Amino acid sequence: MSQADDALHRFRLERAGVRGGLVRLESAWSELLGQADYPPSIARLLGETLAASALLSGLIKFEGSLSIQLRSGGVPRLLFAECSDDGGLRGIVRWEGEVPATAIDIRQPSAQLAITIENSRTATRYQGLVAVETSGLAGALEGYFAQSEQLPTRIVLAQHGGRCAGMILQPLAGEGGSTALGDADAWDRVGHLLATLGTDELLHLPVETLLFRLFHEEQVRLEPGRPLRFACSCSTERVSAMLRALGRVECEAALDADGAMGITCEFCNRQYRLDRVDLGLVFADSVAPAPARPQ
Repeated sequence: MSQADDALHRFRLERAGVRGGLVRLESAWSELLGQADYPPSIARLLGETLAASALLSGLIKFEGSLSIQLRSGGVPRLLFAECSDDGGLRGIVRWEGEVPATAIDIRQPSAQLAITIENSRTATRYQGLVAVETSGLAGALEGYFAQSEQLPTRIVLAQHGGRCAGMILQPLAGEGGSTALGDADAWDRVGHLLATLGTDELLHLPVETLLFRLFHEEQVRLEPGRPLRFACSCSTERVSAMLRALGRVECEAALDADGAMGITCEFCNRQYRLDRVDLGLVFADSVAPAPARPQ
């Protein structure tokens, strides 16, 4: 397999009893960056979070979306990245005050990390929540799996030069991992190998070359890559649901002098415009979607 950008590559280390994933993003990352003007340290954190959301989506089978969300009392105030089951990615950051020029320490006051899975097929929602106790996102995610799933996990994330990437390793669940194979040192061994991975290698080295260089003695089995892309899940139906949640009085108060209101999606900058007739349809039937007109 040649080098491929904007893809999730899942693999197994058969000898060690470990599963893994490798994500590379370039075009999708560039398109997301085009939606807002992010300072370098904010962009780095968002890129790492976007790659991580794609990595985690490759660990489970579901129909819907998986999101990573960080809320804190510092910078950033809100960090959000989401990956759908069909490889659609989106993300956003909100912050107030001065942004550090160097890497952001996410151990901010009351910082909490949430991983949410929304299953569109069953209309169910699962969320795991942990306090942030490490300075970097990779360590915080490793802590999440240790606390919420009791599952050892190693994660490496990077963003630089118009690309973002990540790699994750976990013992194979339900198969006993290295113990079942009589190799008690396997998990520590692959962790030490992962620690030798450089940022440039993670971002640029062809997938097969990278995995062979790191784990050539572990019997790597690489699956076909899953394409990833920038995609937003906003829609007229979601706009309608948001307006109904706000209430008719507040929505009508937001109408301009021409009797219309505009709503812009913060993820993709898509614009929706509604007038009094549209609002009447929104609140006339709590089920029917509004005929919001995308601009």
